Amino acid sequence: MFSYDTRSALASAADLVNTAPDARTGRDERLPDVAVLRSFVERWGWTGPIPLRPDELDRVHAVRRVLRGLWDLSGDEAGTVDLVNRMLRDAAVLPQLVRHDDWPYHLHGWNDGTPIAERFLAEPAMGMVDVVRADALDRLRRCAAPDCAGVFVDFSRNSSRRFCDDGCNNRLNVAAYRARRA
Repeated sequence: MFSYDTRSALASAADLVNTAPDARTGRDERLPDVAVLRSFVERWGWTGPIPLRPDELDRVHAVRRVLRGLWDLSGDEAGTVDLVNRMLRDAAVLPQLVRHDDWPYHLHGWNDGTPIAERFLAEPAMGMVDVVRADALDRLRRCAAPDCAGVFVDFSRNSSRRFCDDGCNNRLNVAAYRARRA
């Protein structure tokens, strides 16, 4: 349904949103310092020079709140389009067709040297253009586990994914099994 770079941009956005602390579930901050941020960036395979300025962590935390808005709008097409357009403007997106490493040609919305916070804003915004055009806003979901505040993008063929990860799915399955056995 979506290209690899769109899927990667949206999955990394969901992962970034899921690093936020959550008082309701007791989840701690998962991006507490620049070293953890650098590991996050490397895990997602972001390429090119990645300058991490001293204020970068605060800027990434602010972007994370903006990205959360994509899920909070929950199917509101007009609101989502407004947010995506604002993200594109704020990140000063300049789409470029590039090829590097083992990737085929794909779009980047940034130049080498662009701060990571702006990249985290630009890439998901460009991916959301595909989601809106495919009329697939319902693919942006919240985890069905009652004790989880996680978000994800459902890339399954039949649009049946319900949980942010296997841990939440397994926890609910075990609880249901124990309830049946009790």
